[in-house]
Amino acid sequence: MALPCLADTPASTDALATPPANAQRFSILSTAGKHGTSARWTTADGKRMGRDSLLLRGMVTEVDSSATLGSDGMLQHVVVRGHTPNGDAGETFSVKDGTATWKSPVDAGSAPYGSPAEYVAFGGPVDLNADLVEKLLTMPDKTLTLLPGGKAHAERLTTATVGDGAKKQVVTAYAVSGLSTTPVPIWVDAKGHFFGFIYGLAWLPEGYESALPMLDKIQTEALAQHAKAIIPKLEKTPAGPVAFTHVRAFVDGTRFADDQTVVVDKGMITDVGDAASVKVPAGAQLIDGTGKTLVPGLWDSHQHVPDDAAGPLLLSLGITSVRDPGNDNKQTLSRAQRRAKGELLGPHVYPSVLIDGKGPNTAQVATVATSQEEALKLVDKAKADGFDAIKIYGTFNPDWVKATAAEAHKQGLHVHGHLPAGMRPKQAIDDGYDEITHIYFVMMQAMPDDVVKASNGMGRFEGPGRYARNVDLDKEPMKSLIATMAQRHITSDPTLVVAESLYVPENGDLSPSYAPFVGTLPPAVERGFRQGGFTVPKDLTRADYRASFAKLQALVGALHKAGVPIVAGTDGTGMELVRELELYVQAGFSNAEALASATIATAHLVGADARTGSIQTGKAADLVLVDGNPAVNIGDLRHTEVVMMDGKLMDANALRAEGGISKRPAWEE
Repeated sequence: MALPCLADTPASTDALATPPANAQRFSILSTAGKHGTSARWTTADGKRMGRDSLLLRGMVTEVDSSATLGSDGMLQHVVVRGHTPNGDAGETFSVKDGTATWKSPVDAGSAPYGSPAEYVAFGGPVDLNADLVEKLLTMPDKTLTLLPGGKAHAERLTTATVGDGAKKQVVTAYAVSGLSTTPVPIWVDAKGHFFGFIYGLAWLPEGYESALPMLDKIQTEALAQHAKAIIPKLEKTPAGPVAFTHVRAFVDGTRFADDQTVVVDKGMITDVGDAASVKVPAGAQLIDGTGKTLVPGLWDSHQHVPDDAAGPLLLSLGITSVRDPGNDNKQTLSRAQRRAKGELLGPHVYPSVLIDGKGPNTAQVATVATSQEEALKLVDKAKADGFDAIKIYGTFNPDWVKATAAEAHKQGLHVHGHLPAGMRPKQAIDDGYDEITHIYFVMMQAMPDDVVKASNGMGRFEGPGRYARNVDLDKEPMKSLIATMAQRHITSDPTLVVAESLYVPENGDLSPSYAPFVGTLPPAVERGFRQGGFTVPKDLTRADYRASFAKLQALVGALHKAGVPIVAGTDGTGMELVRELELYVQAGFSNAEALASATIATAHLVGADARTGSIQTGKAADLVLVDGNPAVNIGDLRHTEVVMMDGKLMDANALRAEGGISKRPAWEE
C-alpha cells in the first residue's frame, strides 16, 4: 500500500477540509513517536472524506480527499487536493458514460468501464486506501480489479485483541497483494472496516496507539511463517561440488577475467582459474557460463530492510549482503536470529543502530537520546545487542558527537550518518565520523550557514539543490575536505540514486532506476516510478536542480579520484543498485571500480573482506551468474540467472516471482 506521496500547491493547507467532531481519527506513528494525524468521515450527503497531515523528517504532506460511490459500490468520483514535498498533490478520477478517466501528478488516462473496478489513487490520504481494502474484503474471493490496472487480493493472516473495557475489540490482519511488490498487512475490525496498518509508519485509531508494539509483533510473527515456508521452494543444496565453467569472472575484487572456471564445495570457493587449467571434481554439478559473467554477491550498503518478504526480492537482484543503516532494532535482531536458524531467506545483514535526538524531525526508526549519558548507554547497548555500527542522525545534539563516537570506537563500532543540524562534514570527521552518509551531506561543507542550521529538515535537500551547481570542487572549502577524507580514509555512501530522484525528474518522468523493470511489476507500483523530484523553489528552475545534481555526481567522481572509499547503496528497494553503479561510471569510475564499490569495498568497510566480497580461493561462495557482460555494460548486472549463498543455489526467476517481479528486467536499448 503506497504511502501518500511525499511532496506546494494550488490548494493551501488552510483550504483543505477540517474533520468534523464525529470523524474517525488516527495517529500516524513509528517507533520514534508521532509524526502526524489522519481522519475519515462521511458527510450528510454521503460523500467520503479523508484528511492526512504528516511531518516526516522535515518533509511535510498536507492532503485531503473527497469521493462518491457509483451504483456498483466502487469509487465513481474522486478529488485529491493538497501538497507534498514533490508539489501539487491534485488528482481526479471519475466514471461517466461507461468511461473511467483519471489525472494524477504523474499521469492521465482513460479506460472503458464495464464491470466493477476500484481506482487506486496515486496519492491522497489513507482514507482512499482504506476504502479500497474494505471493498476488497467484501468480494467473494477477496479479489478486486483495479484501475489504472492490476488486481488486488487479500489473504487472512492473524487476529489480535486490542483496547480495554468498552474499547476492547478483536481485529484481523490481511495480507493484501497487488499494491506493492510484496503483500502489505492491513488490519480491519470485526465488521471488515479499516482499523489500521503498520508498514514502516503506522496508522492507528486514536486511543489505540499503545497497541503498536503488540500488533507489530503479532503481524511480524504471522508473516514470518510464510517467510519460513517458502525457503525449501527457493533454496537447493547441491549434492556435491559445483563448477561454473567458461565464465567471465570478476576476480580478486579488481578485474574481469575471461574463460574462467570457478569451483565451489560446501559453500566455499575451492578453485579459480583459466577454464583450460582448472580441474573440475568428478561428479560436480556443471553450470555453463559461456557468454555470461560470474560476479561476487552484490552489496547494498544502504538498505533499510523493510520486512521479511524483501529477502527474495533482494536476492533476485543479486544482492547477497546488505548494510542496514537503521531500522526497528527488535525486528533487526529477530530477523538475524531467524536467519541463523534457517527460518528466513534473505541477504546477510550488517546492521547499525540509528541514534537521533528528540524533536519534530526525529527519524521514524530512531533510538532517541535526550542526553549525552543516554547516548553513551545506547552505544553500549548497540554493542551488547550485536550491532556493527551506530548511525547518527540530524536532530542529534552536535555537542554529543565526539564522546559518542569515542565510545563507539572503544566498543569496536563503526560511526556513520547524517550530519546533526549545525554541523559540517569536516567537524563531524574531526569528532569521530568514519563515514558520511548521502552525497548532499558531503556537499554541506560548502553550504551557507542557514542551510547547515536546517540540515535535519528540508534544508538538507533544498540547500544543495540551490547552491551545489555553483560550487567549485577544486577550490575551498571542498578541496580541503576531499583531501582530508582521502587522507583519513573517510568513506562516502553517496546514494546518488536518491539525489537523482530528488532533483532530476519532473512528475511523470520515468525514473532511470526503474525503467528496465517496467512491465514486470504491479501497475500500482510502476505508476510510482513516475514520481517527480522535490518542488523547485519559484526563483529556480528544474534545470538548476539538475545542474546541482550533476555537481553532486561530479563530487562522487572527485572523491573517488582522490582515493576516498566509495560504497554503493540505494536507500531504496534494491532495484536502484545497478543505476547507482551506472551513475558512478558516468562520474569517471571504470566498470570494475564501480562493481568493486558494490562488492569488496563494502565487505572491507564492515570487516568481512577476509571471508567474502570477491571471487578468490578460500572465500565464501556468495556468487551471482548474470547474462551479459558488465565489463562493457554495467547495466547487464540486472540480468541475474543464478544466485549462490551459504552453499545453496537459487534460481533468479523463482526469486523474482516470490519478490513480486514477473520477469527479468528489460535489456537496455
